[in-house]
Amino acid sequence: MDFRGDTHRRILDSIQDGIYVVDGERKITFWSPGAERLTGFTAEEVMGRRCSDGILNHVDEQGNLLCGDGCPLLATMTDGRPRETRVFMHHRQGHRQPVIVQASPLLGEDGERVGATEVFRDDSEMATIRERLVELEEQALTDTLTGIGNRRHLEAVTVSWFAEWERYQRRFGLLLIDLDRLKEINDAWGHDIGDEALRMVAASMRFGLRVSDVVARISGDEFGALVLAETEEELWLVAERIRKLVACSVMETPDGPLGTTVSIGGALVEPGDTIDTLGRRTDRQLYLGKAAGRDRVVVGSAGDAAGAAASASAWARSTGVPAATTGTPSGS
Repeated sequence: MDFRGDTHRRILDSIQDGIYVVDGERKITFWSPGAERLTGFTAEEVMGRRCSDGILNHVDEQGNLLCGDGCPLLATMTDGRPRETRVFMHHRQGHRQPVIVQASPLLGEDGERVGATEVFRDDSEMATIRERLVELEEQALTDTLTGIGNRRHLEAVTVSWFAEWERYQRRFGLLLIDLDRLKEINDAWGHDIGDEALRMVAASMRFGLRVSDVVARISGDEFGALVLAETEEELWLVAERIRKLVACSVMETPDGPLGTTVSIGGALVEPGDTIDTLGRRTDRQLYLGKAAGRDRVVVGSAGDAAGAAASASAWARSTGVPAATTGTPSGS
């Protein structure tokens, strides 16, 4: 088989398992990138050499060398039967690594055996443990209901962003987003519908934010988002996009379509801020928005009515609606 063709090469190169091919004299004629990754040996180091020449040197569970009569590849070349077994291969760094090997005969055009192929994959418990640890870490940082980040995730990212702000002046803002009247939805339609509403809102927010931004669910009906922004108006525009996307999101229920709204408070990080002071200031803006009738965005840094006025002015500039009606474009 010609392994030099572009199509065959791309297919074999994309496989994560190790693959190598030997000819009738057990000399290596192909060595995949997966084999390089798992063994540490490059193709240049092994091509043309016998696999038993200080390369893999498989041993069994008891440490018995298999390169003679016990070699699965040699056995397959001899009887033409595929086989699978667990061995410990020799890594270039010197240690022994458990792998599952699958040996298959390689046939020529006349059907005669002309070599063999061995596919091997990592079977170490450490590989499994590492994968499981990654899964557990992801689960620990994910809100199980909505699939977005949870409070722990948002707190961890906030710490990281604060460090970048202090070191590089990479400015950002915090948004607190409250799902309006979730209790009324739960009371009228039941908690299953309330959960669906939370998932709908979370999805709209996730798609409304940029890749660089972070959103998380931090309590029952409250979400938080970290947004890269240099000005309050820039932060407001992101928040307003979220508000509008949620306001036009509609889910089907047994009793007909159901929509909802969010109230959003936001604040930019300022020199001398801590996570606590930024959080309190943002929470104040959220309170102002809900007190003004819900379905609103209030962004500011002063933590008082000035923030609401600034948001009203920004919304009026972007829509042409007088500031007196700002925050109620689709009702409260």
